[in-house]
Amino acid sequence: MLKVNISLLTAFIIFIGNALFYKPTDLRKNQSLKISNDSLLKGFSCPLELLANYYAGPSIVPSPSCLAVAPSGEVFVGVDMIGSLGKTPGKGRIVKLIDDDHNGKMDSHTIFAMVDNPRGIISLGDKVYVLHTTFSKETGKASGMDLVVFEDINNDGVADGLPQPLVQNICSPKFLQSRGTDHSTNGIRMGIDGWIYISVGDFGFTDAIDRSGKKLTMLGGGIVRVRPDGTELEIFTHGTRNIYDTAIDPFMNIFTRDNTNDGGGWNIRFSHHIQSGEYGYPTLFKNFTEEIIPALVDLGGGSGTGSIFIDDANWPEKYNKVPMMADWGRNQLFVHRIKPDGATFTQTEEEFIKLSQITDVDVDATGQMYLSAWDGAGYSGNPNKGYVVRVVPKDWKYEAFPNLKKADLAQIAKLLKSGSGTARLAAQQELLSRSDVDAAEVSWAIATDKSLALDIRVAGLFTYAQAAGASGIPNLVKLAAEDSIREIALKALADRKAFANQVPLNLFLKSLKDPSPRVQMAATIGLGRLGKLEAAKALLDVKIPTTFIAPEKGKEGPHATPNSSIVPSHLAVRALVSLNAVEACVAAVGTKNSTLALWALRYMHHPKAVSGLIAKYKVAKDAKTKREILTTLSRLYKKEAPYDSSWWWSTRPDTHGPYYKDIVWESSPAIKAILLQEWKKAADKTFFVELNDKNRMGIAELGTGETIAAKEEVKVDLQKIRNKKGQVGEASIEDVMLAMAKIPGKAELGKTLFTKQGCIACHSLSTSESIKGPFMGQIGSIMNREQIAESILKPNASISQGFASVLIEAKGDMSYMGFVTEETSTQLTLRDIGGNVSKIKKSDIISRKELETSMMPAGLANALSYEELASLITFLANQKK
Repeated sequence: MLKVNISLLTAFIIFIGNALFYKPTDLRKNQSLKISNDSLLKGFSCPLELLANYYAGPSIVPSPSCLAVAPSGEVFVGVDMIGSLGKTPGKGRIVKLIDDDHNGKMDSHTIFAMVDNPRGIISLGDKVYVLHTTFSKETGKASGMDLVVFEDINNDGVADGLPQPLVQNICSPKFLQSRGTDHSTNGIRMGIDGWIYISVGDFGFTDAIDRSGKKLTMLGGGIVRVRPDGTELEIFTHGTRNIYDTAIDPFMNIFTRDNTNDGGGWNIRFSHHIQSGEYGYPTLFKNFTEEIIPALVDLGGGSGTGSIFIDDANWPEKYNKVPMMADWGRNQLFVHRIKPDGATFTQTEEEFIKLSQITDVDVDATGQMYLSAWDGAGYSGNPNKGYVVRVVPKDWKYEAFPNLKKADLAQIAKLLKSGSGTARLAAQQELLSRSDVDAAEVSWAIATDKSLALDIRVAGLFTYAQAAGASGIPNLVKLAAEDSIREIALKALADRKAFANQVPLNLFLKSLKDPSPRVQMAATIGLGRLGKLEAAKALLDVKIPTTFIAPEKGKEGPHATPNSSIVPSHLAVRALVSLNAVEACVAAVGTKNSTLALWALRYMHHPKAVSGLIAKYKVAKDAKTKREILTTLSRLYKKEAPYDSSWWWSTRPDTHGPYYKDIVWESSPAIKAILLQEWKKAADKTFFVELNDKNRMGIAELGTGETIAAKEEVKVDLQKIRNKKGQVGEASIEDVMLAMAKIPGKAELGKTLFTKQGCIACHSLSTSESIKGPFMGQIGSIMNREQIAESILKPNASISQGFASVLIEAKGDMSYMGFVTEETSTQLTLRDIGGNVSKIKKSDIISRKELETSMMPAGLANALSYEELASLITFLANQKK
């Protein structure tokens, strides 16, 4: 089976060096690129309306994990020679790139700062924010991740002294040490509300600490946010797997590109993140989907990386005001066409810019877009791989961005009204560095000017809210009287919990009944943030839609299907939980608001909730209410164990839910007692068996209907896996790569497998043999073990020039697919996936299309054990003729 496995494993083989680049004549017709002596890499493409330049290569920016562009165009690139699975510190840095003549090519660079595993950058004024891994000086091991800020006051391209920590320990160190950063905390981006939004992978974190001393813990992934001074750290959304970045629009809609568990195929999920929302991974998103905000779409396999919401008037209309999402696995920057749908959206995905293992994207204030590419640098970085590309609209012209430090208030106000979101944010932050009185006056004039576009007024409103603080609340209340901007005014009023006691509650209660679903959404979220229990009654009145339906037993729920109707009630529940409105929810059980109250009570592990529910059960008259109360009590029987970062659910977690690591608590005995009491009375025990199974209570007396034990996660235990067959197919690629780095393998066994698995059908080892597919006789001198392993496991990641798959349609209704092994002026020789050779007359060819996928399908090594795969890799690595 492995014969095709390596078939384009050497995909990467024969080229080295100049096979990396297209010559101008090689460019496809659908590309329109500005070509220089450094022509763009093979496989790059972009729409005709755009021009592109190869900006900087691996000699300056190898293995670029992230980048950020200053409003004035300087590019800060995070060089990450540790990569996702590396463990050795001292291999990372932030490089500043400068294009002095603005022709799309880097002219000079500086090493701005030395940091390990840079995973997110923001450049604003003389400050550069960086998210990166920290290492212990004593042990040399990863100790966590920090968000820090560097300053370059003298503008010499080098950070002035040590960074200032803003948030520390925002990733669990144990798994950074054992695995690397593959599921760690990643991208950072600032919204026009002035918060820094941080993308957290499902390593989560325990006791992250901000500059005020506040501590925060999060089990699993989501988005957290913090003020630019490192205070007010808080969770924004929860329940995602491994998001790498956020795209934030001018109205503070936030979008991400995530994926599901590895066992589910790394399927990409595009989501709209609504503050306080629960997205369910991994415990709710399959069997409890009525409780989550679902993703907007499942897009199949991929691996999301950098993101941006493009907001620049210099860009063509069809590529402006849209979220753009990079996908490392698909080698694409995608555009998502979003359409309003109640308080959320629907979307349509389009391919946009093709780039080899794209990692990040950002735009300056003049419309220059910069993209970074990993370009096959492997899981642990590569000094010879990676680059940065600049892309601009075809009619783009350089306009110098002003020095904001020297700008007067009128100039800053003009920029705050700019058609560039980047320019507006830069102007806002500069304005906020001036006197609060001046900043408030300038921004209020913009916020209240009805002649301006709404996105510009929103920029003014959020600037005013930050400058004025609590003293601005009366003005924001007045602005909330205006229909067009009420939603944003409500957001700003409830944005800072420190001012919550000064915000009028009635405005939010009234707005719960606003005709606009977006205003309703802002009001609901706000009520949860204001912390006033008297809001509970109004929140309980929010209607539950007919889409609030639990998945059928044994069927996966619709976790990636838009469901705008669930958003109001979902947010009402999150607000009630935030308020800890136990008594109000218990009181509502048995009333018209019973369903919402019971939904909220599922998350309230409080003795009063349990005793109140039991009391309600005893007086309930109708069977439906009684069953719903027992269902809620069964959910409360266990709760999630406190997270201490000593464990992680791995790349293939148990997704049954409702908890991952469950424990009983002080009210569990009371719940068990009433469940057993009612179980004994029941003639049909099925209801109780199903409760026991679904909520994983483990109450033996109730019995179980499950006949097949849940499959255990395959662990990477190098002492036990050497002889385990089929391990490759049962593990994630990351786990296989970790194992391959430590198992030496046996070359002789690898040689046997090379023949036994049929690799010789498509590959030669000696120049004396006829050349078939990619030549294996010198692969070891061209690729290291890690690259060989990655090429076997991910055959589409790197395809050698000249060995791409070709689809040929020929006369006689014939079609052929394979790679060309010989071509003359009159004939093609094609070898297919089975090693079969076809000779085709060129005069018979009707069409010939080069495919973007390898002839070798992924997964052909799945039947091998780790020892066998390591042996095959070792044998190939020894081929150095």
